[in-house]
Amino acid sequence: MERAELAFIPIPGAGHLVPMVELAKALTTRDERISVTVFIMEVPFQSKLNSYTQSLLSNPPPSRVRFVHLTLDEPTTEDIRSKPGSFWLLDLIQINKSRVKDFYSSDSTRYELAAFVVDMFCSQFAEVASEFGVPDYVFFTSNAYFLSLMFYLQAIQDYQNRDIAEFKDSDVELSIPGFMNPVPTKVLPHVAFDKEKGGALFFVDVPRKLRKTKGILANTFEEFESYTIKCLAEDDKVPPIYTIGPVLNLKAETSNDQKDLVQYEEIMAWLDCQPSTSVVFLCFGSMGTFEAEQVVEIATALEHSGHRFLWSLRRPPPEGKKEPPSDYENLSDVLPEGFLDRTKEVGKVIGWAPQTAVLSHPAVGGFISHCGWNSIMESLWFGVPIATWPLYAEQQINAFEMVKELQLAVEISLDYKKENHAILTAEEIERGIKQLMDGNESVEIKKKVKAMSEKSRSAVEEGGSSYAAVGRFIEEVLNRSS
Repeated sequence: MERAELAFIPIPGAGHLVPMVELAKALTTRDERISVTVFIMEVPFQSKLNSYTQSLLSNPPPSRVRFVHLTLDEPTTEDIRSKPGSFWLLDLIQINKSRVKDFYSSDSTRYELAAFVVDMFCSQFAEVASEFGVPDYVFFTSNAYFLSLMFYLQAIQDYQNRDIAEFKDSDVELSIPGFMNPVPTKVLPHVAFDKEKGGALFFVDVPRKLRKTKGILANTFEEFESYTIKCLAEDDKVPPIYTIGPVLNLKAETSNDQKDLVQYEEIMAWLDCQPSTSVVFLCFGSMGTFEAEQVVEIATALEHSGHRFLWSLRRPPPEGKKEPPSDYENLSDVLPEGFLDRTKEVGKVIGWAPQTAVLSHPAVGGFISHCGWNSIMESLWFGVPIATWPLYAEQQINAFEMVKELQLAVEISLDYKKENHAILTAEEIERGIKQLMDGNESVEIKKKVKAMSEKSRSAVEEGGSSYAAVGRFIEEVLNRSS
């Protein structure tokens, strides 16, 4: 019987590492002929991620999955910390390429190495795969719309010799293959224009390498983005796409930290006391924070809206520091005077949030989200409608997709960018809350979200579109190793 070893290379970010680990579990559970080694690159400034990593390393691994921790020595750590923008990640990848190569050069305890599966931002590892004579596949942790956008911007720069920086601060609308509507340049990712810190180079180099990969494993499902997936499949310059999502970690994130465990129990106990679908949940991802002025506007909007709320409010890191957000020691220091007392019967302000556990709770009726892709997938899975408030990365294009392309979300903002230090007013936020929770528009959106929730679950079940795509991928790598 053929057996195949897969090398998984995620980048060290929660939105990338977690789904890749879940994919490794899903593949080995699905077929006993598959084994996976997940290489976890240490990053010196993400404490929550490092605690997740430690939990992986300290607990018995799933059958035929192993984790290899690529640690950093102190000088390398300090050097990585000093790099601006995207350069730290490029250096981290370069450092670890040789270490992965050395690992497989000396490893003789596993099945035959059949392929590398690398994160969308780790395509440089294709060179290592080539040295071992095996193909590389890319795990694309975002959506088909963003994939289409990346290919489009790379094509006009490389084939039409246009500098995509011309779109910065432009009012132009673009006709992009895979999109049904014109795309305003204001929803393009800020990083695409960031020449100073390496983002622009990185953004164009990624799709160049994607075109050369053996196949793209996309964390989406056919029924969700059918038009865009069809357009990509018809492009002979795009490799085969396997729509294998949703790939989610649905276990409650209770953490090993005692403080987090206490917070988890308090949050769930509070939700248990709320009426069904009455609570609006505000959570902005593992890196989402706001400055004091914006916090006041959110608080004012929540109080005036009259709706019950659960608000995950995190403290920004010190200016110029590569550190994750943290919890406030005293929420009264940042919230309007008397806010907590006035809203104590209808609202709860928290720090860290166990997002999947909250979204799965019947008391939650709406989700104000930064529109990170994992958050969108989780909200659809649990049938909770979103109001969009993107902050960074590709989140603006995700918000555009959900509101304009698919009519599956309510708009608070589509083009908010944290880098621009913009402020959304309390009136804008309150309007979005009311539309999400009880507006006429939300009635139809809730129906569509519920229908898409059912489709997302069907996709990964036996006979579903994503189940079939995973099967095709498994057979391809096994045939190669036979």
